[in-house]
Amino acid sequence: MQAGFPFSRFADRLATQGALSSDSLDLLAKMPSSISHYGSRHHLMQRGELPTHCHLLLQGYLCWQDPDGRDGRIISIHVPGDVPDLYTVHDLQVDYDLVTVGPAVVASVPHRFFRELAELSPTLWRSLLRLILIDAATSRNWILNVSSRDALERVAHLICELATRLRAVGLARDLRVPSPFTQSELAAACSISAVHANRTIQELRRSSLLQWHSKTITITNWYGLVRLAGFNPAYLRLPAIDEVEAAEPPTARSTEAAVIADSLR
Repeated sequence: MQAGFPFSRFADRLATQGALSSDSLDLLAKMPSSISHYGSRHHLMQRGELPTHCHLLLQGYLCWQDPDGRDGRIISIHVPGDVPDLYTVHDLQVDYDLVTVGPAVVASVPHRFFRELAELSPTLWRSLLRLILIDAATSRNWILNVSSRDALERVAHLICELATRLRAVGLARDLRVPSPFTQSELAAACSISAVHANRTIQELRRSSLLQWHSKTITITNWYGLVRLAGFNPAYLRLPAIDEVEAAEPPTARSTEAAVIADSLR
């Protein structure tokens, strides 16, 4: 893939569902789009709109937010390479607000391009359909996260998920996760109060599972964080993190992770 290809993260995301041919890459390179830069908390779409385009995230984060929920409840977070409103190609109903989390670069892609892929590249079309299904599976897991885990586990699970998804598109290889999230946004994503979110972050720091400095989360004990969160990435249909430079050797992780997790309860 050529250097500077603007949709490389999207290609990486599609490649997790199957190898891309040179013809598929050519189609992506010719994808019609309008690229824009946005500031934090910009509303790309609002509930009730009838969209004609999808939003492909190139840099930053996007989230779906409940406009009626207390404290701006966040119901999903999206990373570069995601098309969070891909489903609108088939269903124009927009039930929530699509909002930037921190600064973001977004490509607006017309629905007609995705519809034409059904004939131009059945392989790409099937990969797109799988992305929609994976989004649905992720939403179900988010429901499980906020309904059956405590605050510490929720935050740990969210960080594990983001790291896994970022690594799948060539980001956060060293387990340093860009984090424009405010404590209020973290709280809104985990269905806890901002005060509780702050205490949870401090507890994860004290337990040497991660560091949170300014706009970066550094996971210092991946296996311990996974153990605490009960994180199983199967629902993401993405490659798991098998080798992690920042974590302890796999032979030592089980005992140490269990001790850490038990000490936090």
